[in-house]
Amino acid sequence: MFSAFERAVAFRYLRARKGERFVSVIAIFSLVGIALGVATLIIVMSVMNGFRQELLGRILGLNGHLGVFADAGNLRDFDDIAARIRRLPGVVSATPLVEGQVLFTTENGGATGGLARGIRPDDLRGRPLIAGNIRAGSLQGFSGDDAIVIGTRLARRLNIGVGDKITLVSPQGRATVVGTIPRLKAYTVIALFEAGMQEYDATYVFLPLDAAQVYFQARDAATQIEVFVQDPTRVRQVSREIWSATRDRPVRILDWQDSNSSFFNAVQVERNVMFLILTLIIIVAAFNIVSSLIMLVKDKGRDIAVLRTVGATKGSILRIFLLAGASIGVAGTLIGFLIGMVFCLNIENIRQFLQSLTGTELFSPEVYFLTRLPAVVDYREVAQVVGMGLGLSLLATIYPSWRAARLDPVEGLRNA
Repeated sequence: MFSAFERAVAFRYLRARKGERFVSVIAIFSLVGIALGVATLIIVMSVMNGFRQELLGRILGLNGHLGVFADAGNLRDFDDIAARIRRLPGVVSATPLVEGQVLFTTENGGATGGLARGIRPDDLRGRPLIAGNIRAGSLQGFSGDDAIVIGTRLARRLNIGVGDKITLVSPQGRATVVGTIPRLKAYTVIALFEAGMQEYDATYVFLPLDAAQVYFQARDAATQIEVFVQDPTRVRQVSREIWSATRDRPVRILDWQDSNSSFFNAVQVERNVMFLILTLIIIVAAFNIVSSLIMLVKDKGRDIAVLRTVGATKGSILRIFLLAGASIGVAGTLIGFLIGMVFCLNIENIRQFLQSLTGTELFSPEVYFLTRLPAVVDYREVAQVVGMGLGLSLLATIYPSWRAARLDPVEGLRNA
């Protein structure tokens, strides 16, 4: 496509000589601008993808994809309903739960609110987000009427550990002859889990299902059946199948899209806005290429006239300046791609290094919900960013190259 002569002249024009350094400096800034724009766009998109994936995985890993509730009160025949749901195609598990809001207190005076969940021991051991992240103790003793599993952040907040007692106080009191008094019961901490999400590690606790039924006065009943499916994006179809299978029972179904729609919509909107804003960096760098090439054409007017007089065609001049401008864009895009990929693959190590260097917390779990900075590289998005960088760079070279090709050699030599 480009002859050896055209390549030699184009790359010669990119190298600065004495008196031409200003044009070369502008070209370098254009290259740096393209590289920073591409790298920043790749990094931000990857972090936003990782943020959404981590939140989705942790929220659904603990709360399930679907919740089946009674229209009124609790589910009395929950085992029969759960058995029906498990037989449906696409359903991975259906777990009966008893849950309620409680106040946690300890003997040392600590107190905080949270959510207590009753679940069967085998079902809890089948939850990878909990069973695979036990930081102290063991789930072997998760049985009886006084065992409890709590999060690491809740344990630190209350200053307790494995073997200590924690008291649950329910706002739904017990009626007595002297009036309504709150229900209190002390449990022994047998294990600490760390799901990696601030909200769960600081507010969730797990009790054996039988113990939770006694505590919440829901004997032989469950507050909901938590359902996990193979494909979370098909929850609406599974909801319709569950509705058909339980048509004779008054139940209502709530899926994760309904429960967290506003949250994930906000993440998606923020992601789209960041993409548009950061694209402007690449567009500004492309305009820098235009300005540097226009200055280069003006500076090389005499050279262009000489080349035309010795036989160079308009097409040859056009390709020379196309190649000169495209080289800046291609080099900047490739450098930005490499910087972005290296940064994404080592983003947590970089965060830890910057935190130790500055002595400040750059990614607070209390603010961002997660305990680590996630980055998931979507190679289709990376290809789109690289293609956009190359495309804008090539478009930026068209007008200056066309101007160079239309330069009249007679006028160029007369004004030299």
